[in-house]
Amino acid sequence: MDSATEAFVAHRNLLFTVAYEMLGSAADAEDVLQETWLRWAGVDLGIVRDQRAYLVRIVTRQALTRLRTLARRKESYLGPWLPEPLLTSPDVAEDVELADSVSMAMLLVLETLTPTERAVFVLREVFDLAYDEIAEAVGKSAAAVRQIAHRARSHVAARRPRAVVSPDETRGVIEAFQRAVETGDLQRLLDILAPDVVLLTDGGGVVQAALAPVVGDGTVARVLGRISAAASLQPAQVNGCPALIVRVDGEVDTVMAVRIDDGLITGLYAVRNPRKLSHMERETALRR
Repeated sequence: MDSATEAFVAHRNLLFTVAYEMLGSAADAEDVLQETWLRWAGVDLGIVRDQRAYLVRIVTRQALTRLRTLARRKESYLGPWLPEPLLTSPDVAEDVELADSVSMAMLLVLETLTPTERAVFVLREVFDLAYDEIAEAVGKSAAAVRQIAHRARSHVAARRPRAVVSPDETRGVIEAFQRAVETGDLQRLLDILAPDVVLLTDGGGVVQAALAPVVGDGTVARVLGRISAAASLQPAQVNGCPALIVRVDGEVDTVMAVRIDDGLITGLYAVRNPRKLSHMERETALRR
């Protein structure tokens, strides 16, 4: 490999992770990587002091451009829009901060930020970039980036899960949830669902799904009780956290992730749109 290709390959997983955290879409993150490569291939490496920082700057700018396109797409999306789930390797779960940052619950919180706030938050809080590096990536002054970072941190802190839940605790809740669904035990479901639990189902207008959030433990439990008896539930690591893959006739039908607060499920995220399930048959490498 030539030096440009070697550098890009060395940092590819990092660049994908940056793009994915900014976009919540693996397909769009892959497109951003292609655009990043095209620009990187034309750079004079002799003027590049820090290849990693330079590549992160390119991928951030491309992701910011793509975010605006995604915003228009989401406006016409049928029903709730959920991030594209990723089957992740065990090492992602071992990095607690990385796993938290790519969890479905956190990605939905990041959706409430402006594009620039999201970029600044991701680069600072997840990847620990210096303010001057972020400033170059987003086209702002370092002082402005500090203000944006403070604003984004406050916004996220008010909306994120109240505490980081350990993988063991999440796994225990997932196992109890799986048993309750498989046995149709309504009371067992009610025991692990928060009274104000919210179920979001993303079918994208392609498959059947609720077009509005389903709220309340009783209502959510009844909806879950309709899961086909022919379906099989398989535990998996999704976005760095324990989750369930629902298969029908061996094919991935739904990916179900959870948000847990104080030992109860407060959020259920069911991705059914088949266009978003292509990354569930092989692990995706994420890196910081």
